[in-house]
Amino acid sequence: MSHKVTIVTDSTADIPEELIRKYGIHIVPLRVLFGEETYADGVDLTSEQFYEKLKKVSVLPTTSQPSPTDFMDVYQALLDENPERPIVSIHLSSGMSGTYQSAMLGKSLLEREGDITVLDSKSASYGYGLMVVQAAELAEQGKSAVEITAAIEGMQQSRKLFFLVDTLEYLQKGGRIGKASAILGTLLNIKPILSIDEEGVIYAVEKVRGHKKAMARIIELFQKDLAGKRVNLAVGHTADPGSAIACAEQLRGHFTLNEVIYTNIGAVIGSHVGPGVIAIFMWPVPE
Repeated sequence: MSHKVTIVTDSTADIPEELIRKYGIHIVPLRVLFGEETYADGVDLTSEQFYEKLKKVSVLPTTSQPSPTDFMDVYQALLDENPERPIVSIHLSSGMSGTYQSAMLGKSLLEREGDITVLDSKSASYGYGLMVVQAAELAEQGKSAVEITAAIEGMQQSRKLFFLVDTLEYLQKGGRIGKASAILGTLLNIKPILSIDEEGVIYAVEKVRGHKKAMARIIELFQKDLAGKRVNLAVGHTADPGSAIACAEQLRGHFTLNEVIYTNIGAVIGSHVGPGVIAIFMWPVPE
C-alpha cells in the first residue's frame, strides 16, 4: 500500500482545476453568503458566477470558513482509505481567516491519530496555491511530509506577490477606506497596489495614479528581488483571462519567465477588492 503524502487545501488557494485533477489535491470549500443564499465556494458557485452576482448587489457578500467537522470528515475519509498515508494540509492565512484554526481543530477531533501536518500559508489566493501545487509535485516524487513542509517554508520566503486593484468601490464598501477617500481616489484614477506581509495580512504598498503607472511600479518592485533570475509566474484575474494574458506579456519583456499559469481569483479576495483586479505571483525557479 502506497504511503505517498496526500495534499489537502481549501478553496481560497485558487488552484486551476486541471492542476487539482492532475495531482489529486483535496479541496475543502469555504462558504460564500449573498444575504440568505449560501454557496460552497467553487462547488455551487464558480468564479464567473460570483463576479456576475457581485455586480448586482448593494451589500457585499460575506464568507465563512469550513467548520472543524468539515476538516475532520475529510481527514477521516483519507485515513479510512489508507491509515498509514501522511497528510499535509495547507490553508489560507490565519491573519485573514479562521480556516487554519478550523483545520487544526478538525485534526484534534479525530478518534484515532494520523500523520497529519497542518500548515498556515500566511498568504492568500495563488500566493499559497503555488505552494500547494509544489507540495503535490513533491508528493508525486515520493518526498516525505517533513521534506514537503521544509520546501513550503522556503517558498514562503522566496515568492513575491502584488494585487493591483481596479476600483476603490469595494474597499470602501468593506470599510477599509472612507467614502471621501474613495470618491477622491476615483476622481484621481488612483490604483492601489496591495500585498501580504510576513504575518499573512493584506496591506497597501502604494497608491499610484493610473493603471499604466501602477503596472510599471509593480515591475520595479518585483525587480528589486528577482531581476536576472529565471522565475515562474502566475497571474490571477477576476473572470477576465484577456487581462491576465496581457499582463503576462508585459512582464515577459522584463523577466526570464519559465512557467506561466493563469488562475481565477476566487470569492474571498473578490469580496474585498471587487472585479477588475490583477494578482501577480512570482517565484524563482530552484537552481
